[in-house]
Amino acid sequence: MNNGKLISAGVFTAIAASVCCIVPVVALVAGSGAIASSFSWIAPARPYMIGLTVALLGFAWYQKLKKPQVIDDCGCDKKPLFFQSKMFLLSVTLFAALVIAFPFYAKAFFPKKEKTSVNVEKSNIQTVELNIKGMGCEACEQEIDHEVNKLPGIVRSTVSYKNKKAVIQFDISKTTLKDITDAVNATGYKVISQSVKK
Repeated sequence: MNNGKLISAGVFTAIAASVCCIVPVVALVAGSGAIASSFSWIAPARPYMIGLTVALLGFAWYQKLKKPQVIDDCGCDKKPLFFQSKMFLLSVTLFAALVIAFPFYAKAFFPKKEKTSVNVEKSNIQTVELNIKGMGCEACEQEIDHEVNKLPGIVRSTVSYKNKKAVIQFDISKTTLKDITDAVNATGYKVISQSVKK
């Protein structure tokens, strides 16, 4: 197989493996949260895409590093083009590694939560547990958490993509359960059930 095709396929699979995590950050920057979960369907294939990326780039490195067969020994050295060089392959490999690792550092792109104290009456605090469909990685957690915390009266929010849940404490005099579910649904993820706790 042509080394250029291996490199192209490796880059494509690396991007495809992380597109479900990259899109929420792009959506936040663009101000359109609804497109965030449009690529969540690819999240279950992420481990396979990562494996395919490693295999493709590994084979490209194998082909680049193996001893070439001597075909023409005219004594003239031909300098390879940049796109055929080890430096280009190294650049592509590093890019693929950064893209694959994106879910681990995606939270750096989301605005930090401001530590503010909320004065509420204890009788006004309500806790809701939301089951959310479409989350696939830590970037999904960050986006939902960011949107929910824009609402007034949010005391605490914890989002877990592994459990597909969000637990939110809020002041019922300042915000409603409908506001919270609307904020989550506005990100493109879907609240499929909710349970209110006192």
